[in-house]
Amino acid sequence: MPAVPRPPLIARLLPGLFAIFASVAAQAAAPAPSFDPRQTFAPLTLPTPVNRYRSANGAPGPDYWQNRADYQINARLDTQTQQLSADETITYTNNSPDTLQGLWLQIEQNIYKPGSRSSFASGWRRKPDQVTDGYQFDKVEVEYQGKRYAAQTVISDSRMQVRLAEPLPGKGSKLELHIVYHYEFPGTFGGRTAWLDTPNGRIYDVAQWYPRMAVYDDVRGWDTQPYLGSEFYLEYGDFDYRVTVPSDMVVAGAGELVNPGEVLSSEQQQRLKQARASNQTVMIRTPADVEAAAQSSASGEKTWHFRMKNTRDAVFAASKAFVWDAARINLPDHKTSIAMSFYPVESSGNDKWGRSTEYLKDSVENYSKRWFVYPYPAAINVGGPVGGMEYPGILFDHWKSQGKQLFWITAHEIGHAWFPMIVGSNERRDAWMDEGINTFIDTYESDDFNHGEFAPKRDAEYAPGGGAPADEIEPILEDQDAPPPMLRADAISEKYRHPISYFKAAYGLVLLREQILGPERFDWAFRKYIADWAYKHPTPSDFFRAMDSAGGEDLGWFWRGWFFNNWTLDLAVGGIDHDDKAPDEPVVVHIVNRDQLVLPATVRIDFADGTHRDVRLPVETWLQKKDYALHLPASPAVARVTIDPDHLIPDRDRSNNVYIVGKATK
Repeated sequence: MPAVPRPPLIARLLPGLFAIFASVAAQAAAPAPSFDPRQTFAPLTLPTPVNRYRSANGAPGPDYWQNRADYQINARLDTQTQQLSADETITYTNNSPDTLQGLWLQIEQNIYKPGSRSSFASGWRRKPDQVTDGYQFDKVEVEYQGKRYAAQTVISDSRMQVRLAEPLPGKGSKLELHIVYHYEFPGTFGGRTAWLDTPNGRIYDVAQWYPRMAVYDDVRGWDTQPYLGSEFYLEYGDFDYRVTVPSDMVVAGAGELVNPGEVLSSEQQQRLKQARASNQTVMIRTPADVEAAAQSSASGEKTWHFRMKNTRDAVFAASKAFVWDAARINLPDHKTSIAMSFYPVESSGNDKWGRSTEYLKDSVENYSKRWFVYPYPAAINVGGPVGGMEYPGILFDHWKSQGKQLFWITAHEIGHAWFPMIVGSNERRDAWMDEGINTFIDTYESDDFNHGEFAPKRDAEYAPGGGAPADEIEPILEDQDAPPPMLRADAISEKYRHPISYFKAAYGLVLLREQILGPERFDWAFRKYIADWAYKHPTPSDFFRAMDSAGGEDLGWFWRGWFFNNWTLDLAVGGIDHDDKAPDEPVVVHIVNRDQLVLPATVRIDFADGTHRDVRLPVETWLQKKDYALHLPASPAVARVTIDPDHLIPDRDRSNNVYIVGKATK
């Protein structure tokens, strides 16, 4: 396909700005505050202090520690009773310096119980039939130093505390938790874990399906925020899990399939082997295979066995309705992985899910080349009931997505493999650290894919169009009710969740890369941050310090204005000292800062002879003043002065950005 002409990268709009920002554009802007450099450039104290665990350069400190949770799970999906039952062993390692008297686990199926905290926090009530009893525990036991005993537990909403008969010392001590449980699988109302009926069978998207350890870290100790709908904060470890399903079902599981010879036909095994060597998509299970299987009767069960190392989660999907295709992923240093897509027959075709594996493969290869090599044995896209949800190595995307919408959601969701699956930030508290940073990287993937076939990026549900992001973001910056990105994730309402956590944070990083640091400095610092915090738990303070230190810039003014506040920028041409001066005297152009945010800006001087000159004003211009006098030679004569002529920065009032000599100007 021929290359598509593209505007400058900064002018390629981040996802969904149009409709979201239009919804707040009608709000009247409050009068702009007067610029006070003492406030903008005051020393910034970051929330998480520097200590032996977290260094001043934004990297883990010399004594950084992190606990570990390894999982062995044997699960069974009963499609007759719609129940999932399992026995689970968690090997928990306490690497902290602290002795633990008890442990906390997340039990997120309890979100469906009547009266769960989430229904009150979100203001949304499920219908009376959209509830379950949540987790039902048949057994919870602790094994420590050769002794095994029934644990004392306390369940509080979506958390469970296990009180230990013998405390668990720090610095590497281990114990095992043995849990036997079951729960009723939520129906189509399940959100991130749900099922969908298709003509060839039911599709199950299975997430949050096992009790899992809460994080104990050096910042808060146990981080036990209840599950209210925001995403996750999890420990790393190895997963070894088995899923037993009816024999006619296919399981798409995160990680590596350990027993293909027991669950796949010889023809499917051969096709899978072919796909691992192919840059083109290979069909493993065709629509014809699915329809033939739907007409036959099968009995018995099969157990699918998966392993995944050094990950924070593992999920799976199961259905007899799955079409399955795959292709090789080419990684740096001659490494490979495999991209796979599972979807119903109704989603077949290149205008629908037939290109899913192509999109997935390209995205993983791009992110691996740009930022950090993809670590997982497979990248999987599942077309089912869940629309747009990410897990390590596997995505749940809606079966009706197609075309550019499917590309955008695929590129975005697999981007989460880097944030927060590799760089393990706390999504429950700091949504922008995964959603915003990921939106930033997937914008570049949209630009790169197939010479810009789907560029510039838009979200599927929003109509394309509009201006540069610098202009489109203004309504949200001027909205007096809009929160800053640093607000706790659960406290950001749905109205502002995408505009703030995704788009404002992402556009802030575009500004940082393209207008403040430049790609050469930004990319080096950003890659270092990823490598330093791979499979660890950074805070916002660590990210800010990392970009300051490795980027070679004190960015406190930017973090304060963009992430801690919702400040706006308003630069104006205050006038020209020109007409009353002698012909050979210098011309003085006054650039005025009228608002609290500062950014580097370009001032373009157009001369009467048709030439022009660009002057770059760094943020240091405003350290001590509100009005900058730009001196220009008397000749050639100045005809026009324009601030930010290419609309690369978000200026609140562009009507005062242009001054035309001899013409009345606001």
